[in-house]
Amino acid sequence: MSFKTLIYALACLSFSVVIGAAVYEHVAVVPNWKVAPPVSLSMFQGEYGLNPAPFWIAIHPVTLVLLLASILFFWKTESKKYVLITGIGYLIVLIITFIFFVPELIAITQTTFGQQVDPSLIKRAKLWETLSLVRLSFLIILAIVALIGLTKCRPHHDASY
Repeated sequence: MSFKTLIYALACLSFSVVIGAAVYEHVAVVPNWKVAPPVSLSMFQGEYGLNPAPFWIAIHPVTLVLLLASILFFWKTESKKYVLITGIGYLIVLIITFIFFVPELIAITQTTFGQQVDPSLIKRAKLWETLSLVRLSFLIILAIVALIGLTKCRPHHDASY
């Protein structure tokens, strides 16, 4: 395996870690906080509240750098279109995430704890979850595209190996 192919494989791995973490949050975290806000939001609050931000802040730049390097390394190969689609799609998802998903999630989860369930927060949480599942589905499709491109990384396609 060449260095270039290793970088592409690491990009696919990093992208898969993003998806795995998103799936984990949708299976283990979201069902708990969306059920009865603000009562159910206590998991995010206090000194020992859940704080996923450090993970997401670290993984996105790593994934972007690896995808960018893969785009550059495979620019003149059959894999180019696959990694380019994945990289551009991921960048679009990140822009939408920072414009809508992160601010809305912070607004919901940082709501002052209370003993009364707020129907408007439940509605917002359900909408956030639905749209986030659409986003996750798109990311899974992008991951499949990236992995298909990785299968195209054969030495006979690029004389520079």
